[in-house]
Amino acid sequence: MLEFGIRIPRYWRGKPFRYRLEGFRCEECGEFHFSPRLVCRKCGGKRLRRDKLSERGRLICYTVVKSASPSFEAYTPYIVGLIQTEDGTMIVGQLTDCDPEELHEGMDVEATIRRLQTDGESRLIAYGYKFRPAIQRP
Repeated sequence: MLEFGIRIPRYWRGKPFRYRLEGFRCEECGEFHFSPRLVCRKCGGKRLRRDKLSERGRLICYTVVKSASPSFEAYTPYIVGLIQTEDGTMIVGQLTDCDPEELHEGMDVEATIRRLQTDGESRLIAYGYKFRPAIQRP
């Protein structure tokens, strides 16, 4: 088992979301689900299709974590924010490649893949999405 409490098979099943922000969207109400479901948790609909969240969004709010759970103490301080993707889905994610002083509510952000944590004994590296200030593209 990984040091941060995720069993390896479950971790690998979650790869589509962690690496590509893929999940399932209810065709009846539009609710996005991060993992496979038989029934929509919002409306009870049974027609869910695979969908991908936009990798771009805007920062709604953020906080700097200075006191973390034991498995994340080595990574403090770190920034966590609430992101609204371009389709309106809200997602919580860690912010990277910036200092808290650079951030402001409403700023454009984009998803990027970064190392999340390294397991103590096995040295298995867990990667996943984080958000950074959006890079302006020509």
